[in-house]
Amino acid sequence: MKKGVIPSTIDEYIAGFPTGTQALLQQVRTTIKKAAPKAEEAIKYAMPTFVLSGNLVHFAAFKNHIGFYPAPTGIEEFQDALAGYKTGKGSVQFPIDQPMPLKLIEKIVKRRVRQNLSKE
Repeated sequence: MKKGVIPSTIDEYIAGFPTGTQALLQQVRTTIKKAAPKAEEAIKYAMPTFVLSGNLVHFAAFKNHIGFYPAPTGIEEFQDALAGYKTGKGSVQFPIDQPMPLKLIEKIVKRRVRQNLSKE
């Protein structure tokens, strides 16, 4: 992505990266869509975002990792599964030189769907 340019769609966001990174971003996007088919796509905080009764998850590409942001409540119950990854409050870094843990991402997104819908 060019610095200072904020894409208006997830397609534009993904297109701004090298081919290998694009493939990883598309895998993450497809996994999120599968886990939350009613969620809407958006760009928030200059990142691809899925929205369902509020922000569901964000993701973003960096030089060495794909950042995944399911909010603090989205990763609490997955601490054991996330032990091999760098995590922060509501964030996970998946190295780009390793396969994306798509099943784990799917489980986290489904958990976030339940959390968001329970707030309604």
